Amino acid sequence: MAEPWPTEIRLKKDRHMLAVSFASGETFELPAEYLRVFSPSAEVQGHSPSERKLVSGKADVMVIEVEPIGNYAVRLHFDDLHNSGIFTWSYLYRLGQDFGSLWAGYLEELSENGLSRR
Repeated sequence: MAEPWPTEIRLKKDRHMLAVSFASGETFELPAEYLRVFSPSAEVQGHSPSERKLVSGKADVMVIEVEPIGNYAVRLHFDDLHNSGIFTWSYLYRLGQDFGSLWAGYLEELSENGLSRR
């Protein structure tokens, strides 16, 4: 399969949702909270799976800027000042494709750890 290529990236007016359309015809609406807790940054993901951090309390986070990074990614700036993750096209596509399972797993992990989205 060819690398996913975005045709449109649009931040919704309320800044709580990023809509990403791909050349394949697929469009995903990705909540800011979801993007924040699955940020590809080392701060969140660590340098190995065992170092991944569980991020909680981001239910109201907003994206305040979408910054293009070359022709391969965007850097999202969140209102909690997190901005170190570089979201490649393939990572955004994966987040869209796997939203249901990733989000369900995240909610379960929060519950198991006694944490909440607020």
